[in-house]
Amino acid sequence: MPATFNLSLVLLAAASISACSGPATQRQARPAASTAQPREHPLAATVLPAVCGPNAPAIPIDAYKKDVAYLIVRANPGHTFDGRLPPMLPAIVVVRLSVAPNGALADAVVQRSRDDIASRIALESVKRAGYFPSPCGLTKGSKHPFSFSETFLFNDRYEFQLRSIAGAQ
Repeated sequence: MPATFNLSLVLLAAASISACSGPATQRQARPAASTAQPREHPLAATVLPAVCGPNAPAIPIDAYKKDVAYLIVRANPGHTFDGRLPPMLPAIVVVRLSVAPNGALADAVVQRSRDDIASRIALESVKRAGYFPSPCGLTKGSKHPFSFSETFLFNDRYEFQLRSIAGAQ
């Protein structure tokens, strides 16, 4: 194998491992599935299950989508805007996300868009967010990713808000 390919694999493995670990103060032992209590995700606004598995409590789909939306927004501070949505949105992009049981982004594709620049920004923003909360209780078994759509609402400066957490227009 070429040296650049081997280096790429090493860097990818290192990035995957480092994305799974946080500062020592944030690491917590996970209780057994039968005693699992919800824990708050450090970057989200809702409560996520502490343990995945057959006994993991299900979370509402809308709550999961909000968690993912908050992570995307926090990973892209230079591409988002706060406040009221403009009366006319110059670009709207619908992205279909698939999240693996471990929280890794399995796929992200544009479902609907009329603006190539906004589409590129939306896909790059999803990828910049990295890992997402595990979709415990939302998949049909541990091998299947959970897929859902998120709508990116762009202003005239190509900054976005996400429909799952955006305010009124």
